[in-house]
Amino acid sequence: MASVLEKLERAVIAGFVLAAIIFWLLVRPAAFDHGYWTFFMRWLHVLSGVMWIGLLWYFNFVQIPSMPKIPDEQKPAVSKVIAPTALYWFRYAALATVVTGLLLAWMNGYIGQALMLGGAEGVPQHRAIGIGMWLGLIMAFNVWFLIWPNQQKALGLVEATPDEKKAAARMAMLASRTNTVLSIPMLYAMVSAQNI
Repeated sequence: MASVLEKLERAVIAGFVLAAIIFWLLVRPAAFDHGYWTFFMRWLHVLSGVMWIGLLWYFNFVQIPSMPKIPDEQKPAVSKVIAPTALYWFRYAALATVVTGLLLAWMNGYIGQALMLGGAEGVPQHRAIGIGMWLGLIMAFNVWFLIWPNQQKALGLVEATPDEKKAAARMAMLASRTNTVLSIPMLYAMVSAQNI
């Protein structure tokens, strides 16, 4: 078992194998109907969202508050190794969450109503999921068009003067904090849509 857990790739594969075993125990191949595929898309959406929001909260609850406490000679370990890798998974988890969420809404037939916050029918579930979707879309925009370009400057991944790096780091932090604020009502709206 230790050999499986020593490598991240093996641990992730083991997780998917366990999920497949549970799937096989709970669902029979004849059940590959629309209901199954919408469930599967929801599972992918939640899986992606856990990684995205988990990393968002890691940045805001752990990395940002810890950076002033780290001695200057040790900061390159974070800014040159940890942060670029975390930002890679952060960006693509955001993208995967948005894509799977939109596909899920389309598969369930409410994408238009949700994006119109309930549409002409004013269905409360569509309004709630729509609010969550719009907050998620704003957050994904922040990730790709505010946080990532500014982090590239702040981390020295692209050329920038010291003043530009400082301003970029602040902008990235503020956009990240905005996403932290939005993540709370976004998650509430997404979950409440199932229970209204």
